[in-house]
Formats: sequence, C-alpha cells, structure tokens
Amino acid sequence: MVSKDEVVEEVWQGRAVSDASISSRIRSARQAVDDDGARQQVIQTVHGRGFRFVAEVKALAPARATSHTETNRLPVQFSGRPSIAILPFRPLGAEPDLTVLGEAIPHEIIEALSRLRWLAVIARGSSFRFGVGAPEIDLVATALSARYVLTGVIERRGTGLAVTLELVESGSRQVLWADRLESALDSMDELRTRIVAHVVAALEAHIPFNEARVAQLNRLEDLDAWANYHVGLRHLYRFTAADTKQARACFERSIASERAFARAHAGLSFTSFLAAFLRLDADRAAATRAARRHAERALELDALDPFANFTMGRSFWLTDQPHVAAEWISRATTLNPNYAQGFYAAAFTAMLIGDAGTAIPALETSLHLSPLDPLLYGVHGVRAQLLMQQEDYDAAATWADRAAIQPGAHYLIGMIALAANGLAGRHERAGRLRRGIRNQKPDATKADYFTAFPTRDAASRTRIAAELAKQGF
Repeated sequence: MVSKDEVVEEVWQGRAVSDASISSRIRSARQAVDDDGARQQVIQTVHGRGFRFVAEVKALAPARATSHTETNRLPVQFSGRPSIAILPFRPLGAEPDLTVLGEAIPHEIIEALSRLRWLAVIARGSSFRFGVGAPEIDLVATALSARYVLTGVIERRGTGLAVTLELVESGSRQVLWADRLESALDSMDELRTRIVAHVVAALEAHIPFNEARVAQLNRLEDLDAWANYHVGLRHLYRFTAADTKQARACFERSIASERAFARAHAGLSFTSFLAAFLRLDADRAAATRAARRHAERALELDALDPFANFTMGRSFWLTDQPHVAAEWISRATTLNPNYAQGFYAAAFTAMLIGDAGTAIPALETSLHLSPLDPLLYGVHGVRAQLLMQQEDYDAAATWADRAAIQPGAHYLIGMIALAANGLAGRHERAGRLRRGIRNQKPDATKADYFTAFPTRDAASRTRIAAELAKQGF
C-alpha cells in the first residue's frame, strides 16, 4: 500500500498537487490496465490511506537496484524536448461557425508551432480526438505524453468574437500564461493571424523559462541535453561576462550528452558572438571564428533550424559583411515567420547599410511578435541609430533612453544613448550615461562602438565619432 503523500513525492517530486489531479491520474492508470473504480481488480483504493496494486503477479526476473544517479534525474515528464498538445477551442454558444473556428484556429497554431525545432507538437489527429469539450488536463497529458497543454474558449461578443487562451504545465496544473484577444466579425482573418503569432511568441518566452526553472531544481550534472540547453538560454540573455560563461558551460554539457544537438551548437555560436561583440574575451578574432564555426556545425546538423540560421547570420556582423548576414537572417524568418528575434536581426542588418525602408517594418514586426523580448534593448537601439542617421536627434535620444533602461542593456547600448543625447543637446543626461558606461566598461572607446556597429552612412559616423570623442571616448 502506498499513501497519497508517497505518490505525490515519487510522481510529482513533492510539488503541491490537488486531490483531483491524483484521482485523475489513478483513473488514467486504471484505464491503461483495463480496470475501473467500480471493479478495482488491479488498483484498489484503501480509503483514508492510499492505493494498493492487487492483481496477481509473477516474478520473471530479480528486481534491479536503483543507482543514486537515477534517483536524482529529472522526472520523466521533464526530460527531453518539451512537448505540447493544442486542443480544439471550446465554443460558448451553439453557432456552427464557432465550432468551425474552434478547430480551424488550433489547427493553424499547430502548423505554426511545427516550425519550432525546440518544441515537439502533438499532431492534430491525436490532440483533436479529445473533442471540443473540457477534458481533464491530466488525462490529455497522460494519453499524449504532453508536458504542456494549450486550451482556448471562443465566444461571440456583440458584433465581434473573443478568444481566451490558457497554457498549462500538465505536471503541476500551473497556468503559465493566459490572454484574451477580441476582433470584429469582419476581421476574422486578421484575428486568426494575430492569435497564431501571439501564441508562438508567448510559448517562445514562457516554456523555455519554465523548462529552465524546473531544471534548476536538480543538480547540473543530472540534467539531460535539453534541460542543460534551457538553463543555458536563461543565462545567455543576461548579457554579462559571468552569465555568458555559465551559458557556454551549459551548452557544452548539452553537447557532451547529445553530440548531434544542433541547437546547443547554435547556443555556443551565440556565446562566442557575445564574447566578440561585447569584447568579453581578450582575443576577439578567436571568438569571431568560434561564432562562425559553431553556427556552421549547427547548420550541418539541422539546416532548417531558424536559430541556427540566425546565429550564422549574426556571425557575419562580426566580419562586417551585412549583405551576407541578411541572406542567412532572411532564411531564419522564412523558416519561422513568427521569429521575433529574426526580424530584429534583419532590422539591425538593414540599419548597418542605411536601409530604413527595410529596417522600420522589421522592427515593428519584431515588437509586435514579442513586446517583452530579451533583445528589446536592441530593437529600440536600432531605431535610435536609424534616427541619428536621419539627423532626428531628439527622437533618437528618446528611443535610445528606452533601450538603455531595458533588462540586459550593455555598455554599447549606453554609448548609443550617449551619442544621441549629446547630439540632441541633452548634456545632463549625457553626463549620467557617460558615468554609467565607465562603470560598466572602464576601457570602452569609440572604436568599440564602430567595431560593433560598422554602419555605412559616412556622415552619421563622423558626427557620432565626434560626439563620443567629445564625451571622452
């Protein structure tokens, strides 16, 4: 006989779980062995105490001892690539068109998510077998081996429609993200497109964060390749020397566990890019070569991964080849049209060659897809640089200041804000920025700025260089 407390400790690793969740899993287990709550021929409920396995058994081999390493691994539902089931949306109302949309929109979400190489998406034929009711998350997760479940409700609101979305981690039943989108009836196509883009961006943010959170509850040496990868991402987007070093170690452990893991190689390219771009390593040339080498290896392993193409494109920033970079980044956004960071990278590349007509729409798309992206400081920084090229220094200073206060903003972003504020005549603000840059990077120079941002617009380069020299750089 095992108690409920023992079940929670072994299956859910001691996390808070409701009695309803336990009962649902017991019901699923009974279904799997052709039992039910009335017969209880295999799994018996011992009222007030727990559960007992009562079927007749025959030992076919001696029991195998469990090693210490095995007992400390991630629970099964948190190992390997994360998986998600998208269920049909539940219509509130009897209108036939709601039922149609309740299946059409999730189908489009499945198609869009299938482009993401880091997420396993349960096929429509399996997830839609649960119908449009309100199936228990536990049952769906068990039947489909889905770590995450996305559900939705669609309803008519006056002359429009509203869709409510909810992302749940199946193991804990925790709601990780929820949102509501509305549209007029004559804008249904626009609403469907907006929902798909909204969901993809939300999952790109919330699932990796949760994967890293869960993984960090375990010892680093016990993490599998995917868990190490997600912990690495969490460090990667903090943009400090210490965190970049931690991210590199995570990606290296990931590759040691799974040598053909393309995304981990792309992660190493990203860390090498940061080492060169932010001058974190003394040998910038070596870091530049490593960024290219790791990106090439990622592409050898998975040429269709948008992240691998993204890192390949950014490696060409380091060698001042923006036109080549643009081709690789375009591949990334073609492979995943909802790739916010890909559109940011496209805007950055266009800014380098002074192509505002390409850069501004790409910035708007990136911001629309991921308004809280970890590279948001870069999105605002690119806009500020474009405005400096156009000699609109007041607007440039406003956008640069927005960039400088974003999480992860590094000293080069501070230098953009310094140049913009100085050129706009905002001398007090420029003085504060100058002191902040010196605290972040005491040996920063204007050469660092133009190495990172090798823009082609000669006139703006001259003005920015003069301003940075005036400020002591």
